[in-house]
Amino acid sequence: MTQAILPGATLGVLGGGQLGRMFAIAARRLGYGIHVYAPEGYSPAGQIADREWSGAWNDFARLKEFARRVQVVTLEFENVPVETLRVLEEFTLVRPGPTVLEVAQNRLREKTALRDCGLPTADFIAVHSLDHLRTGLQSFGNLGILKTTSWGYDGKGQRDVTAADDLAEIWSLFEKGEAILEQRVDFEFELSVIAARNPAGDIACYDPILNRHSHHILDVSIAGAAEITPVIAAQAKEIALTVMTCLNVVGVLCVELFFTRDGRLLVNEIAPRPHNSGHLTIDAHITSQFEQQVRAVCGLPLGSTELRQPAAMANLLGDLWPSRGNLDWEAGLRQPGMKLHLYGKEVARPGRKMGHLTCLAKESLHAETTVRQVRDALHRMNGKSTSH
Repeated sequence: MTQAILPGATLGVLGGGQLGRMFAIAARRLGYGIHVYAPEGYSPAGQIADREWSGAWNDFARLKEFARRVQVVTLEFENVPVETLRVLEEFTLVRPGPTVLEVAQNRLREKTALRDCGLPTADFIAVHSLDHLRTGLQSFGNLGILKTTSWGYDGKGQRDVTAADDLAEIWSLFEKGEAILEQRVDFEFELSVIAARNPAGDIACYDPILNRHSHHILDVSIAGAAEITPVIAAQAKEIALTVMTCLNVVGVLCVELFFTRDGRLLVNEIAPRPHNSGHLTIDAHITSQFEQQVRAVCGLPLGSTELRQPAAMANLLGDLWPSRGNLDWEAGLRQPGMKLHLYGKEVARPGRKMGHLTCLAKESLHAETTVRQVRDALHRMNGKSTSH
């Protein structure tokens, strides 16, 4: 049996963003020390850490020094070179390890691995030439989504394509790297399932969360949504359990899915870390996804995933911020059941995730309506029209 890493130990996290920040807060509550390794200094996670290591992902001497100071290393985002994890593994535990990261970083490997696990996905083909693109589109009814295989998130590195488009011009933007063409999915809604697995193989799975997007960026997530029936929830959780077991994940992982109009669940992608849609677990569940991540990577018993009450989370993007001064947070916080989380980022840019609001309510519809109204009011106070 693997020995647990007990409170008092020091945990390492790769990446300095908001996910690392919330992981660090959860770890501190449990009595752990935190070291953060990231290319940038004074990061959101670094603000909470005992020590922040600024260094390149290929600065192997510095990575070795970092690894020797911590008892386990985990991820807060997946755009870390696999070789970085392999170097760290020589000196400390890394959870999840490089094998899972390598699958998640490449859409073609990811889709292939999911299919090999017996899981349903949209149809896809690898694209290495303009002829491949044309042939693939024909096989998909002249409609598809062309994506880079690597380094894409929040809608980056992808575009809808049809046979009527100037395919030569489109391919010129993708041809320098490997690409994947996916068949378009006629879906009713999108959902995500967050699960945790510890070294003993115990798995804790949250009920599915309903997700609504705007401009390819997650906009609002709802826990306890009526659209997700008990049958859909059971099937989605079973898929997440299969992913965790098949890929031998230790840590937290999110499975993003489509529920199609003809009643099927298709896996869209996986993220081997906590997920934006799970931020509401901090306030709405007995154990947050971040505490669960600490428990999982340290080999502790996993916590309860029970929902305390329905909730909705709305992202706060940099578009919301005024050029000078601050926002009137008081108005929103007067609303019963409203929780504010800001990430400590100094520069607000359009599309950049600066924080989130979570509203707890007796019904999920009321929680969603309220959190949208509060965010819209912040937009109006700033003199900007809302696009949500």
